[in-house]
Amino acid sequence: MALNTDVWDRIAGRRGGVADVDVARYAPEIPDESELRLCGDVQGKRILDLGCGAGENAIAFSKQGAHVIALDASKAQLALGRKLADAADARVEWHESDVGDLAFLRADSIDLAFSAGVLGEVDDIDRVFRQVHRVLRPGAPFVFSLDHPMALSVGREIHGPGGLALGALEVRHPYFDPGPVEAARDDEVIQVIPRTVAEVFAALHRAGYRVDVILEPEPLFSSDPGPAYPKTIVWRARKEGV
Repeated sequence: MALNTDVWDRIAGRRGGVADVDVARYAPEIPDESELRLCGDVQGKRILDLGCGAGENAIAFSKQGAHVIALDASKAQLALGRKLADAADARVEWHESDVGDLAFLRADSIDLAFSAGVLGEVDDIDRVFRQVHRVLRPGAPFVFSLDHPMALSVGREIHGPGGLALGALEVRHPYFDPGPVEAARDDEVIQVIPRTVAEVFAALHRAGYRVDVILEPEPLFSSDPGPAYPKTIVWRARKEGV
């Protein structure tokens, strides 16, 4: 089950009806799909967008000629997504659902599964990997991004009324502690479950994937004035077996 649905409902309620829907994005501050090119040509493909939020990525894929099935647990985010899709004249199939509930999809029916960020809010990632594996066609990729476990481990003391992070960079959450970590999103605080790179790799292997890409993009810019460190990790894993 995904965490933070009520928080994402509040965030959707504050947003307007304007968004950048030209290209899929993995996270703030890092290169987007136009540079990383992990999804390939999506023209005519069936794409599953897990934890789509307000649907910016789903709409971007749709505008590139894909048939997109987008799901999210937040009713308010999906409502906003429908408005954005209408404004962009994009067709998206929307579903209000937990990211691990994919029983409505046939086995071997999806050409690409995509998820930006949301898997860090899922308590049972093994179940999600198994469900996505079931619906992917053999050899098809699952492309997803997560908060980098290092970024969830380190931080700075917050000083002053403006909340500027001016203290020394330090380990503020033990790297190997599986307990939830607080992370900022759109002026709200959400709970994120940290997982090491080895844990995610092992979970993918158990579910029947072959990992062919792991990226730790250097931030293009950062609000943190200190030394650069990876904020996001991006994975591409392909379905093996039948």
